[in-house]
Amino acid sequence: MVDAAASFDGNRVAAKEASARSMRADRGRWVASASDGTGLADYVQFCASALFAPAQSASWVSNWATATGADIVVATLSCDGRPALSLALEVVRRGPFKLARFTGGRHANGNFTATDPRFLPAIDGPAIRSMFKEIARARPDIDLISLERLLPDLDGVANPLAALPGFPSPNLALAVDLDGGFDALLSRCSGKRKRKKHRSQTRKFEAVGTFRRIEARTREQVDRLLDAFLDMKEARFAKMGIANVFGDKQVRDFFRALFAEALTQENPSFLLHGLEVAGKLRAVTGSSRSGKRLICEFGAIAEDDLAFTSPGDFLFFDNIQEACDLGFDVYDFSVGDEPYKRLWCDIEIQHFEVLAPLTLKGRALATTMRQGARAKAFIKNNPTVWKLTKMLRRKTARQAAPAPAEDDN
Repeated sequence: MVDAAASFDGNRVAAKEASARSMRADRGRWVASASDGTGLADYVQFCASALFAPAQSASWVSNWATATGADIVVATLSCDGRPALSLALEVVRRGPFKLARFTGGRHANGNFTATDPRFLPAIDGPAIRSMFKEIARARPDIDLISLERLLPDLDGVANPLAALPGFPSPNLALAVDLDGGFDALLSRCSGKRKRKKHRSQTRKFEAVGTFRRIEARTREQVDRLLDAFLDMKEARFAKMGIANVFGDKQVRDFFRALFAEALTQENPSFLLHGLEVAGKLRAVTGSSRSGKRLICEFGAIAEDDLAFTSPGDFLFFDNIQEACDLGFDVYDFSVGDEPYKRLWCDIEIQHFEVLAPLTLKGRALATTMRQGARAKAFIKNNPTVWKLTKMLRRKTARQAAPAPAEDDN
């Protein structure tokens, strides 16, 4: 197992190298600024040449703001009038507190704020904190800046937010190294068993009817695959006793707009795949392209008569094989440690989190959030406790479900 701070091959820029010595001279010329949602236009322009992770892309941020009506604040750190780093955050209420977080909330994973790599050698903690001070001046109602699930590095470039005090995220992210292609990958991870299972699944699908793997290439296909995914996820979360993070209409509208807009790009940054058997979608995945990295942002399977065939595993097999064929270096399963991911993965990525209180109330909230993260990490890193937690969740969900209607006949 590789312990990765693995390079997260994001939307690449042909960054010119600059020596740390010359950049250190720029420290006295940093200027920080913050604005409300009117700063989004400048953020979009900056992203045209910046390095960033998918959830910090202009498309993600703009579509989230449009679909949800999010209260946006944009902070920028500039040097001699040139933007070096920019944060696009949404302001949300948590009880009596207001916090600023990455747009998308729990849907934003593997985060790396938009950055011009030429300035990175000089960006340090005091420079970043000057941005936070500007946010506090522009928005005195914000108690806490909460930056969660941050990548340790992107494109081999260290995350500038690591210059601030932080702590490990409670959830690991898992990925698989595609070095050498698909055959080489299978030789490293029980390839004979995987190929045998794939052939067996193929026969089972053929016994039911025709099957095919679909990539959404039209707006109608985007809607069809997303509708199927959302139905699958709703059923799955209900069964597990977990709140449906895709349940809000605004969140659903966001993903529809995000994947539809990607169709206008020569190489779509966000794409949907589905496995159709006998005319019905049995598994769906949503992914993002990030340079030489293909990231599975989400996935689901239908709880129907073919669930026993593991259609999700079948789709992942084909997705990973195609990723190899297309020359990707890494297939990233994103946040969450699950058995089906472990069947493939040889890379662990430890994200980190930064909490920056802006008020006394914010300090109290930050303490609570750090304690909550430690508690989650303890539960999820203890197999016995985690198994018991999931069992109790499912039991609670069954007890909360309405009793089936009695047969009148």
